[in-house]
Amino acid sequence: MTNSTSTQSDSQYSLANILGIWAAAAVPMGILGMVVYPALTPDRVADPLKAGSTRLILLTAGLVWQLVLAMLIVYREEGDLRWGTIRRRLWLNAPLDPKTGEPRRKLWLWAIPFSILALAAAQLIGPSLIRLLTGILPFLTPAPGYDPMEAILRPEVQAQLVGAWGFYGLFVVLAVFNILGEEFLFRGVLLPKMEGVFGKWDWVANGALHGAYHLHQPWTILAAAFGSIFFFAFPAKRWHSTWLAIIAHTVGNIIFIPLILLIVLGLV
Repeated sequence: MTNSTSTQSDSQYSLANILGIWAAAAVPMGILGMVVYPALTPDRVADPLKAGSTRLILLTAGLVWQLVLAMLIVYREEGDLRWGTIRRRLWLNAPLDPKTGEPRRKLWLWAIPFSILALAAAQLIGPSLIRLLTGILPFLTPAPGYDPMEAILRPEVQAQLVGAWGFYGLFVVLAVFNILGEEFLFRGVLLPKMEGVFGKWDWVANGALHGAYHLHQPWTILAAAFGSIFFFAFPAKRWHSTWLAIIAHTVGNIIFIPLILLIVLGLV
């Protein structure tokens, strides 16, 4: 690697750079979730399964775009997309000791408490934060048909989901790209280059931006920011490893995959 490339790789983003990348991820998702989706599903209340499938497809497209965006940024900054380059640029390495900068196997154990806390927070604290935000800003309350998970809990929708393997496949694909797209972009691309603007609080700013990115489901912004700050951005920054955020993000969301599988199998 030449010195010029190293300097470019190590340089920090300006606030305009950070907000530009944020907008490149958030605006398309907002348009897909809050503009395109209602335009394509005027009967979303009458046919929640079709509406839910449409929403999953649209949001997956937005998440795929985030993964592509992350790779485009890496290529523009580094000049190639070799695995070694992606791994270094996106902090896809083993957790590093904050004092020595060297990888240590036992640091992987931090994934356990952060994953447990992410899952617990999503189930116990998240709903309260959603109620708090929508109580302060009632216009953010989702209209019927906008929250697929709310629809899935209705008995009549669960009956339609029995044997709906296509819907289940869409959900699994969404879950995969939800983690890869968001974590590669927010923790991989953005977090390593935010210290120049936000200093030692860059991880807080990173998590807050991740929360604010949820324009496609704005009622979750506060809950998403809380989880992202403390369970994704903090461990990624502390140990310079995006893998810790990816693991915690996966565990925090994975509960829905077996739940929907049980519904599709008719066991719920």
